[in-house]
Amino acid sequence: MSNSIASDLFNSRLRPLVSETERAVTAAQTVFASGEETDSAALETLQTVAVDAAQDSAANSYGVIFMQSGSGTGEQPNELRALAKGPVSADLVSDELKEAVSAGADTTATGAASTSPQTHYQSIALVDELGNVVPGIVIGSTVTVQNLGQYEMYFVYSMEETQQTLDFVQRTLVVAMIVLVLLVAVITGFVMRAVIQPIREAAKTSRRLAAGHLEQRVPESGEDDIATLARSFNEMADSLQDQIERLANLSQVQQRFVSDVSHELRTPLTTIRLAGGMLFDRRDDFDTVTARSVELLHDQIERFEILLADLLEISRYDAGAVEILRESNSLATVADDVIGAMTPVALDHGTRLVLKAPGGYGESEFDARRINRVVRNLLGNAIEHGEAKPIVVSVDSNESAVALSVRDYGIGMTEAERTRVFDRFWRADPSRKRTMGGSGLGLAISLEDVRLHEGRLEVWSEPGKGTNFRLTLPRFVGGKIMGSPLPLEPGDAGAATITIEEEDVSSEAFTDEDVDTQPIELPDLVGMRSSNAEPLVSSAPTNSMDVIDIAPMDEPTQTPAPWDDAEAVVVTSSAPDSVPSLPSSDPDDGVNSDDASPSRDQEQEDPK
Repeated sequence: MSNSIASDLFNSRLRPLVSETERAVTAAQTVFASGEETDSAALETLQTVAVDAAQDSAANSYGVIFMQSGSGTGEQPNELRALAKGPVSADLVSDELKEAVSAGADTTATGAASTSPQTHYQSIALVDELGNVVPGIVIGSTVTVQNLGQYEMYFVYSMEETQQTLDFVQRTLVVAMIVLVLLVAVITGFVMRAVIQPIREAAKTSRRLAAGHLEQRVPESGEDDIATLARSFNEMADSLQDQIERLANLSQVQQRFVSDVSHELRTPLTTIRLAGGMLFDRRDDFDTVTARSVELLHDQIERFEILLADLLEISRYDAGAVEILRESNSLATVADDVIGAMTPVALDHGTRLVLKAPGGYGESEFDARRINRVVRNLLGNAIEHGEAKPIVVSVDSNESAVALSVRDYGIGMTEAERTRVFDRFWRADPSRKRTMGGSGLGLAISLEDVRLHEGRLEVWSEPGKGTNFRLTLPRFVGGKIMGSPLPLEPGDAGAATITIEEEDVSSEAFTDEDVDTQPIELPDLVGMRSSNAEPLVSSAPTNSMDVIDIAPMDEPTQTPAPWDDAEAVVVTSSAPDSVPSLPSSDPDDGVNSDDASPSRDQEQEDPK
């Protein structure tokens, strides 16, 4: 824009100057044409008159330069000398301009342009009376002197006024643009404040609402669209606050109900457990049906006690009344302890347990009791759903965390089931029979225990490919977990089972040989006598022996045998010549221990 204005100002100034120059050249040409002098003095006088006439016609000129044309025919006897009028000199005229004027052609290569066939111009720099450099322009043309040929005339004009006008216009434009920018900034700021500020307030209010400050609202003002948005937002916040408060009250009532009921049930449960324990201890005195009922009652009381303990624990989490005792512990040691405690359960289910602990950064800080419960829940869940396949427990650590994973090769879970696996009382297959009891709160409590340690409890599972639970804990209190030492998706994902090396086996499944009754060693009865000095067993051979009496401890009339303070056994032989032989415990001999007490599988059956 500034260049365009400068160009327009230059052209508007150039046109009148060119016209003025043409008039001045015409006036000088008229003077030269009117004179017929031939001597040098008369010609010089004529030259002075012509230059003065040209200068008078060019009233705006800074000076006039008269010189011989470069296309002259040669030396003339009365040749006119160069003449300059005003504070100018011939040095202001460049060779390019001289050539253009003498040749009557344009000099576009040097920046000169032609407005007529006899007039040419070029921009120059002038020095005024004060010594300041100002822009100027030289306009040249030719005149013809009789008998002497062509001469050149150059008119110098100052462009200072035009430059001042351009400077003024540029300053005005700069100031106008600054004012315009400031005005636009003010308008933009006002618009931004009027439009963006309410949106920022709404965003700030929404964040505070999400943080739990349900009483926060967006300020409302006016009747525009922003005000309508604020009112709608506040109505939504009112509705959410009402629903959240109702749900919170309901949750508090439920928590209080669970806590109160759990505490109230402890007293009657304790009484029932004591009474059931007494019955269970004397179950051998009952008939088979009653004894079986007592055993089922004992199992269900234990299950009910576990459920009640889990309800009390989850109510403590809901009430925020849980504290942890962190100490320096080894996760590998905890895993080994849990495997040792769960080995009988694993043997009952025909499952092998494998512990892989390569070692690493040593101990870490956590609550051993709670982490033990987490590992026990994970391992029990894997045994329950592992389909009697091996279970691999891996422990590893790095600089920031320790991790434990429990990998089974059982039925697995779908994606929808994985998202709900930590929900309370949720079961993937409600129709599936539980073989280990449980309250349905184990994984939910485990998740709360892990969160209390600022750790992670994650699960990977695929249908038919098994499940892998991964527990990750920070090594130190307040530490940040940079990454888990164990992968969530196991390296053998998709494998049906695992090949176990003998040194990795932590437990083995029961076989038929494990339940065979072993021989019982009794003390040598020969030579021993009863309280009345009679021999208990004769050394004479015999083929049978008769049991006279078996007296329990609570019979005060019986005297304990010397080898056993628990009970007195009095044995006599009808054939003193033989030592009695023990009855065979082999099932083929007609003695079946299952008739006397129910098997382990029967004890786990549902009473229904």
